[in-house]
Formats: sequence, structure tokens, C-alpha cells
Amino acid sequence: MELALARWIHIMAGVMWIGLLYYFNFVQVAALKAAAEDGTAAGISKHVAPRALFFFRWAALVTWLAGAALLGGNFTAAFMLQPGWAGIGIGAWLGTIMLFNVWVLIWPNQQKILGMKPASDEEKAKARRVGFLASRTNTMLSIPMLFFMSYGWQHSGVIFG
Repeated sequence: MELALARWIHIMAGVMWIGLLYYFNFVQVAALKAAAEDGTAAGISKHVAPRALFFFRWAALVTWLAGAALLGGNFTAAFMLQPGWAGIGIGAWLGTIMLFNVWVLIWPNQQKILGMKPASDEEKAKARRVGFLASRTNTMLSIPMLFFMSYGWQHSGVIFG
């Protein structure tokens, strides 16, 4: 029963995490640019972005923790890319890099950009660049991460037994 719960938590949190990642990269960035031009960006940056970032970062952590729980005693085998575990291990490594990007690069820089943390104009400009690059990196890593995760599920028995 615990394995089934971990599966659903991993899948549902992952859908939220990657869904919000794609929302930020394909919808919000363009919307904020257009809203800044007509003076209506405050609603997005004050109300939408902080709430979306809250769910984004916690969904990332819950996804990773549930994935680690699914690996259980095979966690080390996956992360060491041992035979039979290399596929899901690659997915786990990509997810780990993406989790790092969310918590260490994207979130602290978004706090500066959104005015949740004091920052000079120069610091905000740097934060925009770092946050943008980390977010785009995650978008690109999400494709192979999803491939290796689903491949690993089938070949390691983590999901389907």
C-alpha cells in the first residue's frame, strides 16, 4: 500500500512541478513582458507568480522525495547507475539537478525579481538572467528526465512491479 501511495504522490507532484515549469517558460514570461508594456504586470508579479512559485518549489521537493521512496533500498544502485538501475538512475540524476536549480538558483533569484527580497537594479538584472537560464535548463532537462524515468519504471519494476 505504501508503494502505491508513493507512486501516486510521485506522479501527481511531478505533473504539478513540470506543468508549472512549462507554464513559467511558455506562458508567464511572455505574459509578463506584454503586461509590463501596458502597465498591468503588478497583478501577475504580486499575486500569481509568488503563489505559482510556492507550488512549483514544493512540488519539486515532494516529487524528488517520493521518487527516492519508490527507489527504497535501490536508491544507491540507481544513483550509482548500476546495471539494471542505470535508466532510472539517469532520470533520478536529472531530477536531482532540476531540484537543485529550483531551490538554489530559481527561487532565490525570483524573490529578488518579484521584490520579496531587497535587491538593487543591478542585482535584479543578474537575478533575471540566472533565473531565466536555470528555468530554461530545467525545461530542456525535463524531456530526457521524463524519458529515463518512464524507461526506468518499466525496466526496474519500481512502478509496475
